[in-house]
Amino acid sequence: MISIIIPVYNEEKKLPLLLEHLVASSKGYITEIIVVDGGSTDRTAKIAKDHPKVFYIPSEKGRAKQMNTGARLAKGEILYFLHADSLPPENFDALIVDEVQNDNKAGCFQMKFDKNHWWLNLMGHFTKINHISCRGGDQSLFIEKKLFDEIGGFNETYTVYEDNEIVKRLYEKKQFTVIKSWITTSARLYNKMGIWKTQLIFMEIYWKRRFGASAEELYSHYCKRISS
Repeated sequence: MISIIIPVYNEEKKLPLLLEHLVASSKGYITEIIVVDGGSTDRTAKIAKDHPKVFYIPSEKGRAKQMNTGARLAKGEILYFLHADSLPPENFDALIVDEVQNDNKAGCFQMKFDKNHWWLNLMGHFTKINHISCRGGDQSLFIEKKLFDEIGGFNETYTVYEDNEIVKRLYEKKQFTVIKSWITTSARLYNKMGIWKTQLIFMEIYWKRRFGASAEELYSHYCKRISS
């Protein structure tokens, strides 16, 4: 019933834990786990290929392109897009199926970070709110495949902000819900760059998009700020 689609690039450290977690936490509604690799140079491909539950797909790099590639080959009636460093809650698949059967055709989970810091805890608290300004890719995304195809999938011109862009279209169709269970995501970017610098970059991207910046401008700004 559910096709889990995981876009990856050099995720040899996070992928084994996620795959183990998915199998252990499932209630039996998973049709397939699709790992879409954007050209990893570490052991990611081997880890995925060696796992008995995984369908491995090589792809052009770019999360939007990778996720669309996985969606085109998916057999499940429900697509579940998940980052490699995010662990969904216990019985996540049953929770998703319940929402879709109740005519909630798209949505995400509440999110918390794996780092105890007051600001990150506050950001996690806001993900309880069903408003577009509280959304982000680390919260994952489930969507009925029919609806995904209807809205045209992910916009591949976006190299960053692709999750927010598709969620915006779902909110416009009044098709988005927040499941009141916690997905736990890695704070690795915050650990690497610092909490305040990372948050500032995300805020800059958000407001640039709100004021009409193109996908190319968002990516250029992101690269410039990450390298600075």
